[in-house]
Amino acid sequence: MADEELRKKFAAKKPVNFKVDPAEGTHVKKVIGVVSGKGGVGKSFVTAMSACAMNREGFKTAIMDADITGPSIPKMFGVSSVKQVNEKGLIIPASSSKGIDIMSINLLMQNETDPVIWRGPVIAGVVKQFWSEVCWGDVDYMFVDMPPGTGDVPLTVFQSLPVDGIIVVSSPQQLVRVIVEKAVKMAEAMKIPIVGLIENMSYIKCPDCGKDIHLFGESNINGIAKDYGLPVLARIPMSEGFSRAVDEGEIEKLDAEYLDAAAALIEKI
Repeated sequence: MADEELRKKFAAKKPVNFKVDPAEGTHVKKVIGVVSGKGGVGKSFVTAMSACAMNREGFKTAIMDADITGPSIPKMFGVSSVKQVNEKGLIIPASSSKGIDIMSINLLMQNETDPVIWRGPVIAGVVKQFWSEVCWGDVDYMFVDMPPGTGDVPLTVFQSLPVDGIIVVSSPQQLVRVIVEKAVKMAEAMKIPIVGLIENMSYIKCPDCGKDIHLFGESNINGIAKDYGLPVLARIPMSEGFSRAVDEGEIEKLDAEYLDAAAALIEKI
């Protein structure tokens, strides 16, 4: 078959649609993915704080914990199990003290320290089930906490869920710049809008003089933002209070002022 005939044959094929329908009774207005190129930059913390910020603005918010092998969202909010299964066999997500709905694999485990030893396709399948078999109800903003990197789960979320935008999380180390750019380029390749960048662990505030101490060196977040024409949504400091609230399951008690700019842009999506 000639080259021209081959091109016509494949051009005639319709693009494959990987979108998954939500569970019956689920109506989510906006889906925001939270991604990072590598682990350890505080992506789950930013996800939780973003949901808290939108919740305080009066919006109904939810979190899908798509980090299946490293789930931490339930611990931050002090929830330990899903509510129940409804009459249609759909799971009802857990709800935090402030009314943020949460779904995570840890809420289905007998013991939260049990490891999830599954291969990539199985993990990606579970993420789709969190969308298609969980009755989320009416949600204004759903935040999806994705595992680090550009592998199976981020690809599944981008292809299967109606993602309206993503937030990219980084930290100040120079090494992170290259990894952040990978996440940005993946979003661009998948034609997913990028809301902006958030730098976590950006600095420490000296308790005596109030000076900002850059423990990991000077930030390079502005350079990345300029290169890709993206806004810097927040620079979040390191704080003992943050760590304590997370460990005690009381993240909703933290002041979310660092994410006011992020919340304002998310509202405009």
